[in-house]
Parts: sequence; C-alpha cells; structure tokens
Amino acid sequence: MPKKITPYKDESRSKKEQVAEMFDTISGNYDGLNRVISFGIDVKWRKKVVNLVKKSDPRRILDVATGTGDLAINLSKTGATEIIGLDISAGMLEVGKNKIKTKKLDDIISMVQADSENLPYEENYFDAITVAFGVRNFENLEKGLSEIFRVLKPGGIFVILETSIPTKTPYKQGYRFYSTKILPLIGRIFSKDRSAYSYLSESAAAFPYGEALNNILKKIGFIDVEDKPQTFGVATIYTATK
Repeated sequence: MPKKITPYKDESRSKKEQVAEMFDTISGNYDGLNRVISFGIDVKWRKKVVNLVKKSDPRRILDVATGTGDLAINLSKTGATEIIGLDISAGMLEVGKNKIKTKKLDDIISMVQADSENLPYEENYFDAITVAFGVRNFENLEKGLSEIFRVLKPGGIFVILETSIPTKTPYKQGYRFYSTKILPLIGRIFSKDRSAYSYLSESAAAFPYGEALNNILKKIGFIDVEDKPQTFGVATIYTATK
C-alpha cells in the first residue's frame, strides 16, 4: 500500500476530511494556479483522456474527483447524454457549477458531492468513468478503485490521468527539483493554504505509478490495463476496462 500522505499531518482526522478542507480552501484560485504549475500542459492531457473515452461512444459518464469540473466539461464533447462530476469538496464543486452554468451545460452535467470510496450508484451504472489527478487523494486506494469497478458496466472504459515521476535523466532530476522546491513555493506565494501544494507534491512522490498502479488495477479485477506516460513521464494516462 502507498504511504499515507495527508495535507495537515493531523492524526485525529481522516485523510478525506483533510483533503476536503484543503480543496475547499484553495478552490477559488485552483484553476489559475493549476495552469501556472503545469505550464498549461494539463489541458492537452485532458483532451487525450476525452478522445480515449469518446471512442467507446458512452451515454453515461462519471468523473470522480471532478474538482472544478474541467474534465467533466471537456467530456461533453464525447456526445454523452449524462455526465456526473463527483467530488468530496463543496468549494470545488461550487466553482464547477458556475463554470457549467456559464457554458450552458446544466442539462448534461450534474455536480454531486459524495465520497469516491462510497459511490451512491448501483452496479454496472456507467459506460465510462474518469479520474484526473484524484486517485492519489483517496483515503483507501483499493477501496476507491473497487467502487469504480462496481459501478462501471462490463465493457465500459476507465481512464485515470495522474502525476507520475520521470525515470530518465535529466527529466527525473529536473522533476524532483521542480516538485520539491518550486511547486510548494508557488503554492505558498499564491495560495491561502501553505500546506496544500506541499501536500500535492508529497502525495505525487509517494503514489504508485506505472506498472505498480497497473498491478493494483488488475488485482481489483480490471482487464486490458495499459499505461501511457505523458510529457517525459511527469503524468501518466491509464486505461482499463471491466
């Protein structure tokens, strides 16, 4: 199991409680800060996720850990008739609802506050499920992935976009310097929450990626598991089915 990393190092509270508080606190400037931190490349990664999902021609999509709804909004391009963006943070969802309303996508996208490890849906409910930069925030990774497996239809596609660590020189060294020195500094300067971006860096470094995450997905029961490193390996797109 991956090492447990929490935003506030508060042993009296669960990881999910701390994660919800953290994202509530940074929700107002999360989108802008995200573009700065990733140099805007995360937009390109999300487009790739959408294209992978679109190939399966889904009608009903669940975007877990949707945050402010960027991926859920992009997934409207798949032609799906129902998209649910689910997140534990009320603050992030509120920002997302405003974006969805502005884009007049209310009839397609619903934003739901719920726990990703206890999804409020019946078995075999969704044609496609996505998670972008969210699985490392699960309190119990295997439980969260098992819940996703449960509500995904047989033959449905599951796509994860998550940070990973480059393995080749000099990208590995450059990534380590940026993630441990620069990223937390940017977070401290621009965010109200000094702990938030240190947590995002630490959780990324401790999270299983590549073959390690592939093996966990297979253990849960997923098949056709593949990982596709992006931009020198600083992120990875994982695809799987049921």
